[in-house]
Amino acid sequence: MASSSSMRFAVRRSEPMLVAPAKPTPNEFKPLSDIDDQESLRFYRSGMYFFRSSPSKVGQDPARIIKEALAKALVYYYPLAGRLHEWPGRKLVVECNGEGAVFIEADADVSLDDFDGALSPPIPCCEKLLCEPESSASGVVVNRPLLYIQVTRMRCGGFIFGLQICHTMADAAGIVQFLVALAELSRGAAAPTLLPVWERHLLTARCPPRITHRHPEYEPVVGASQDRIRPTDELAHWAFFFGPRELSELRRLAPPHVREACTRFDMVAAFLWKCRAAALAYEPEEEVRIQFVVNARGRRSTPLPKGFYGNAFAFAVATARAGDLCERPYGYAVGLVVEAKRRAGTAEYLQSVADLMVMRGRPRFTVDRTYLVSDLTRSGLRAADFGWGKCVYGGPATATLATFHIPTRNEKGEEGITVPVRLPPHAMERLRTEVESLTSVSNKVEAVETSGAGAGGGGYYHSHHSLGVAPFARL
Repeated sequence: MASSSSMRFAVRRSEPMLVAPAKPTPNEFKPLSDIDDQESLRFYRSGMYFFRSSPSKVGQDPARIIKEALAKALVYYYPLAGRLHEWPGRKLVVECNGEGAVFIEADADVSLDDFDGALSPPIPCCEKLLCEPESSASGVVVNRPLLYIQVTRMRCGGFIFGLQICHTMADAAGIVQFLVALAELSRGAAAPTLLPVWERHLLTARCPPRITHRHPEYEPVVGASQDRIRPTDELAHWAFFFGPRELSELRRLAPPHVREACTRFDMVAAFLWKCRAAALAYEPEEEVRIQFVVNARGRRSTPLPKGFYGNAFAFAVATARAGDLCERPYGYAVGLVVEAKRRAGTAEYLQSVADLMVMRGRPRFTVDRTYLVSDLTRSGLRAADFGWGKCVYGGPATATLATFHIPTRNEKGEEGITVPVRLPPHAMERLRTEVESLTSVSNKVEAVETSGAGAGGGGYYHSHHSLGVAPFARL
C-alpha cells in the first residue's frame, strides 16, 4: 500500500494568478458574525478532491474550465474575492473589493492508480497539491486572499482539485455549497441552483451581550501543562475503518436508553475517545475531554435561511475522569457524547457563544487533554461534479491532532467511516493494542511503517482496519 512518505512525484506549477469576479460586484464592507470571527477559526482549511479521467472530456482542460467557472462563481460569492480587516474589538470585516482568489494550474507526474490505498489524510505530497502550503503563517488571515485553488492534471487524464479557504468565511457545509456552485458553473449552468445568502447578523452578539450557558470548550483544563501530547511531538499516524458490520455491533453494545438517540458519529467518537484516553495513560483522576461540532443548520430553533454559507455551529464538549472513561462500560462514554450534543444543539447555546466572544475577547477553544473530532460524513464532500463525475476521494488533505470522520468505501464496496488518528509512536502502539483488545480484527490488517516527515520529523503508520467489535466486558 502506498504511503504519504514513501510516495514521491514531481509537480510543475504555474505562477499564481488572481481570478477576479467575471462581472462588477458590490464594493462594500461586510462584518462577519461573532461565530465566524472567533480566534480558533482564523486559519485556512484545506481540502482535496481526486477525479478520474472521463471519455467524454478527452481534450478538455479541467484547469481552464474551473478557472473560468471560478470567475463566474465569485460574482455570486463576491465576499470570497475580498480581503479581511480587523476593526475595534478584534471584529473581522470583509472589504468586498473584487481583488480575487488565487489560482494555480499544475501538472503531476503521477496517475490516480499510483495512490493505491493512500487516499486518506495525509495525502501524499499534499504540500505540492495545495496552492498555499499549510504553515504557521496560515493563521494570518487579515489582508490576504481568502481562497486558494490549485488544479493539478495527472498523466492518467484525471485531476486533483486542491482548496484552501479562510475558515472564518465558511464552515464545512458552506464550503460544500460553494464547491457545488463552482461545479455547476463548470458544467455550463447559467447560475448556481442554490444562491448564497450572507445574513451574518443572525449569529451576532446581543446588545448587551449575556452568557447564559457554561462553555467548557473555552475554559482551561486544570493541570494542562502536564498533558501527554503536544503538536510538536513526533507523531505516528493510523487510519481506522468502521464498516456496516462494525457500526451495527457498536450500536448493539450501546445501552437501550442511549441506543435510539445516538448516531454513527456518537458511537465511533465515544469508542475512540475511550481507547485514546487509555492509550495516552492519563492518571485516573485527570480530566479528559472530547470536543466536536454541532451544526445549527436545519434546526427549528435556529432559522437560518437556505443558502447561508457562514459558520453555523457550536462546539460540544463531554468531560470525564480518565479512570471513569477507561474502566466504566462503553455505554458511559456514548451517553456523555449524546448529552453533550444535546446541550450544544440549541439556538440559545449558540447565541451564548456569540455573546461570549464579544465579552471575553474572542478566545480560542481549549485543546489540552481533548480529543478533537469533526463529522464530515453528512457534509456532502463528494457532491461536487465538475463534469468528470463524482470524486474518488473528497476530504481533508492533511492529518493533525484533530481528526475527522470521513465517508469512505472500502475494497469490498462497503460504505463506512475512516478516522485518521495521530499520536506519539508509543501512544499509537498502545491505542492499537487498546482498540484490538476491545475488538476482534476480522479482516487482514495491513500496515506500512515509514519514516515520513510528520510533525517533529517522525514516521507514522498508515492502515485501514476493519474493526469487528466483540462484546468484551470492558465495553
